[in-house]
Amino acid sequence: MDATDRRILRALARRARLTNAELAEEVGLSPSPCWTRVKRLEQSGVIQGYHALLDQAALGLPETVFVEVMMERHDDEHLRRFEEAVAAMPEVLECWLVTGEYDYVLKAAVGGTADYERLLREKIYRLPGVRHTRTAFTLRCLKRVLSPVP
Repeated sequence: MDATDRRILRALARRARLTNAELAEEVGLSPSPCWTRVKRLEQSGVIQGYHALLDQAALGLPETVFVEVMMERHDDEHLRRFEEAVAAMPEVLECWLVTGEYDYVLKAAVGGTADYERLLREKIYRLPGVRHTRTAFTLRCLKRVLSPVP
């Protein structure tokens, strides 16, 4: 990957809906080599997809919470069942297996504290092997980078 590829990635990270002509002009290439580079970046897996960034508040989910989850057991079967169940929860935006005191960190979008309580009581606490949780409600997002480009 060279400096031109990085310029392409930065431009697409800012505005993924650029036309090939707009992208080529922004990065200083003619359209054909630009298209070839983008296709190569897609085929190699550097570009994994293009996504719409949705406004959670406009969807009725203005609150973001981070939930740390500690598991009772760490055998493969319990972890697999937990991960599959969390993957099926539409409220959960991200789930990370982490090091430290807790085993997982979940990022969830909720409509408020009552909505969060429902998520916790009706879904997370009912998952097999959940021992303890700790939650932080976010106040505001200061920075969001969806895809870092070195």
